[in-house]
Amino acid sequence: MKQYQNFVCVLSLGFGLSGCGQEFFEIFREDSSASEAGSAPRPAPRPDDTGFEDARTPEDFDTTTAAERQAAAGSASQGERVLGSTVVSLGDPTEAGFWLKTPLVNTARAGRVYYGANGRSVNVDLLPIDGAGSRISLAAMRLLDAPLASLPEVTVYAR
Repeated sequence: MKQYQNFVCVLSLGFGLSGCGQEFFEIFREDSSASEAGSAPRPAPRPDDTGFEDARTPEDFDTTTAAERQAAAGSASQGERVLGSTVVSLGDPTEAGFWLKTPLVNTARAGRVYYGANGRSVNVDLLPIDGAGSRISLAAMRLLDAPLASLPEVTVYAR
């Protein structure tokens, strides 16, 4: 009886795999040929339409001009109000401009970010996001002269 159960199990497995397309078996063939060559299989490259295919440094990703950076250099202005402090991380470096995505605002508005560690400010577009913490643009982080790999605390002002 046990031999019969084993036979039925193997037969079922064979019929099940026979229904698989050629693609199923190609996966195993590719994996074994890659391991024989001594390297792991790599996914096919995706087309990159961001224009940053060769970018490697912060300067490569930061497309703002000197005039834009000068205009964004912030200072306190009359009528702005403190929204609070937040810890920021670097946002998507391919998104150009001076912006801060933060849960401190409900609607997009103009604002300023102040980095107390060195006293620098930058004028930014404040953009709402859900969750905790904030993400800041590469251009704004560079203008604040904050370490790109850090999580600095900044004060956010709305205009």
